[in-house]
Amino acid sequence: MNRKTLVLPAVVGLLAPVLAACGGPDAGGDAIVVGTTDQFVASKDNPAPLDPAIGYEAGVWNVLRQTVQTLTHIPRGGGEPVPEAAETCQFTDTRNESYRCTLREGLTFADGTPLTTEDVKYSLQRVIDIKDESGPVGLLDNIDTIETKGEDEIVFHLSNPDATFPYKLATPAAGIVQKDKYPAKAPRDGFEVDGSGPYTMKAEVKDGQAVKVVFTRNPTYKGDLKVLNDKVELDLFPDAEAMGKALDDKKIDMMTRTMSPEQSQKMLMEPQEGVKLTEMPGLAISYLAFNTEDPAVENKAVRQAMAQVIDRGEIAGEVYGSTAEPLYSLIPSGITGHTNSFFNTYGEPSTSAAAKTLQEAGISTPVSFTLHYTTDHYGPATAAEFKALAKQLNASGLFEVKVEGTPWAKYRPAQRKGEYAVYGMGWFPDFPDPDTYTAPFLDKNNFLNSPYRSAAAQETLIPESRSAADRSTASPIFEKLQDIVAKDVPVLPVWQGKQYVASLDGLTGVEWAVTSSADLQLWELGKST
Repeated sequence: MNRKTLVLPAVVGLLAPVLAACGGPDAGGDAIVVGTTDQFVASKDNPAPLDPAIGYEAGVWNVLRQTVQTLTHIPRGGGEPVPEAAETCQFTDTRNESYRCTLREGLTFADGTPLTTEDVKYSLQRVIDIKDESGPVGLLDNIDTIETKGEDEIVFHLSNPDATFPYKLATPAAGIVQKDKYPAKAPRDGFEVDGSGPYTMKAEVKDGQAVKVVFTRNPTYKGDLKVLNDKVELDLFPDAEAMGKALDDKKIDMMTRTMSPEQSQKMLMEPQEGVKLTEMPGLAISYLAFNTEDPAVENKAVRQAMAQVIDRGEIAGEVYGSTAEPLYSLIPSGITGHTNSFFNTYGEPSTSAAAKTLQEAGISTPVSFTLHYTTDHYGPATAAEFKALAKQLNASGLFEVKVEGTPWAKYRPAQRKGEYAVYGMGWFPDFPDPDTYTAPFLDKNNFLNSPYRSAAAQETLIPESRSAADRSTASPIFEKLQDIVAKDVPVLPVWQGKQYVASLDGLTGVEWAVTSSADLQLWELGKST
């Protein structure tokens, strides 16, 4: 959470006006077309991929942000949250346990139905009640009670102090939905989304999978955002190569996540006429995670030895080039509180040090397991990354590793069930604060459904960190949390990514349309006149 926290968004705010092109709202009325490799699939395991109570992925949230309004939002360029559907919001006590918001006058859903505080209460309470195991309920589980006062005032009483709560209200987990379209205790199946945000949306679906999402300006929208276009089409591509070809053919105006490292590198080295490559700060991280109850890795010495063997610099340089850098902590550089805990603990890669760690723990070598990764969720370089990781581990002679890739629709449920001993994941922050890089992995109801527990983290450090209204004062606590992760290795950070967005000349607002947290803000896009 960020009260005086962020470094990178502040930098973005300073630089972006220099980059901005002249232009304004899309005068011609034609749709702006944006490409992405995000996939939205309705399956038996996940029949409601776009329900705010269920969806907890960057791509899903990028659809919801355009259509479902929240009480607060992160302002352009970063900083602490400001009111969006609310007129005002503030803590009303010194302990950050009671948070009060007053709604804007005249709010309605896109179909004209009035929006009241009862709708807000209903929306957040259903996320808590549904409590989906893969959903974002962890962001709201500190809410004790929600009190409404008339049609415009709502008070959140928290179980424990939480200075990050305004940021959580800015996430799609706190999106406001209609009672008659979203069941109170069950997900809303399919690909429909209804809200009061800047756009309405309609998904084109083929064989249970969305292939395009069309966003149309919502004429009833009342909020803090300025919408600079009338329509945006989000085209979903199977891979970066297909998305790149569409840009070359001028079938799309912009391509976002996830461009391949090869595409970014080529555009950097050989700029294309009529195409602009915009580099932006990136707060996404990639890491290995462990089922700490699996016999192969339940002894932390095995996980520590992996941390000693893996050469992050080689992975970042050979697989991702200039689009990634080695990461030695769950909290990436650019976020207040970051420290290189893994490097401080293990130093440079060392097979001899890893061998000693295993020997002292009485672990027979080679240690055998499978490295699991998802084939279609984090970009085209993931397979090469895991091949390189396996090569490093096997070359040490201490490990005997195989690699297996699985589509995300099957991968995530299997991971949640504990079927994988070692697996790769990526993380896009819920909001720009160190809390979102620690609590989702170490707290109760953690994102990975990991059996790992740290009493010091859950009972002392995380609650203490959330009590700090000035987020910079919490840095020593986050340093301790990072040191715990480096010692116990429930997760093993590998790299931190940069972001690149390619767009055709004439598209304006690109530098604002993607944040350092990889949030899409399509309302910022326009076409120059």
